[in-house]
Amino acid sequence: MNNFVFYSPTEFVFGKDTEAQTGSLVRKYGGTRVMIVYGGGSVQRSGLLARIEESLQAAGVTYCELGGVQPNPTEPKVYEGIRLCREQGVDMLLAVGGGSVIDTAKSIAVGALYEGDFWDFYIGKASITKALKVGVVLTIPAAGSEGSGNAVITHSVTLQKLGIRAPEVLRPVFAVMNPELTYTLPAYQTASGIADMMVHIMERYFTNTEGVEVSDRLCEGTLVAIIKEAYRLKANPNDYDARANIMWCGTIAHNGTCGVGREEDWASHFLEHEVSALYDVTHGAGLAVIVPAWMAFVAERNPKKVAQFAHRVFGVPQSDDLLEMALSGVSQLKFFFRYIGLPVSFKELGIEQPDIDTLVANLHRNKGLTVGSYVKLTSADTEEIYRMAL
Repeated sequence: MNNFVFYSPTEFVFGKDTEAQTGSLVRKYGGTRVMIVYGGGSVQRSGLLARIEESLQAAGVTYCELGGVQPNPTEPKVYEGIRLCREQGVDMLLAVGGGSVIDTAKSIAVGALYEGDFWDFYIGKASITKALKVGVVLTIPAAGSEGSGNAVITHSVTLQKLGIRAPEVLRPVFAVMNPELTYTLPAYQTASGIADMMVHIMERYFTNTEGVEVSDRLCEGTLVAIIKEAYRLKANPNDYDARANIMWCGTIAHNGTCGVGREEDWASHFLEHEVSALYDVTHGAGLAVIVPAWMAFVAERNPKKVAQFAHRVFGVPQSDDLLEMALSGVSQLKFFFRYIGLPVSFKELGIEQPDIDTLVANLHRNKGLTVGSYVKLTSADTEEIYRMAL
């Protein structure tokens, strides 16, 4: 096991009707003038936004609002939020939504206190040392951004989909998590969120670091739980306990717990980011296409961990033929993704003829000559993986 520092100060307030506590939580963490950041009209139509506003008013917290955040969020909304923050004297961001909304709020939080362009942080031109505090009311379990210090934004001009990581300043101070708020999610969005959280775990799981049995078992157990609860949700979308377990799994998947003491990979996310940057597809659905292709490719070169995954997560019988075990696990994963309604090829994703040359060029422009660590991938390797996903 490698040395590590684990810092996770977020207060999670979980359960039915917990959004009523939002105002008191904002006050608890020093907020007096907040910006509510949200996406489309669902938070308005459902009455959630009105309940949050009522809670803020009862706590004596003033607020302004920034709506219209889109999936695969881009920089214009961040610039709009930074300007509004400064004009209104905002001292805390309140993200009401899923990963796109939370990541937008985090980007505004760092940009509002920076004299330059917030994009400097994404391209490595500047280091993050301070940010406005961020609180969350989670409505979409998927990205895990409610418990992480990470954010991802796409630049609409350069089509670079890049991330920042600053757990010391960007982990939300609180996250309100009411599973009932997820009942109305479309089945495809629920399934895409499940894929996203699974791959967050897998990016940490596939490692060459030895002596990590505890975090291996945490990864495997959480993956098994996600799969079990996904089957329950398929049968009954209003199963509260299934929704609750899925919501909490999304947080566990990306708050760092599963990755302590081990080298992580992240090649699958980098491969997919280029796809969703270029074609604006749902991130989780893109991962369902990319990950089985990546797994099959790396299994040919380093089958040990993929075989272990196949046995411990999907129950593939142990065998001396690790590659056969590994590829059986890939097949099981593809079956599961298809069962919950996700694509597992570019064609099923609606991209008949992806521009693989551009995907590869953009990937290595953004991430360097090689990506990943479980198997270090060159441009020839990533081209082959994209082709395997056709």
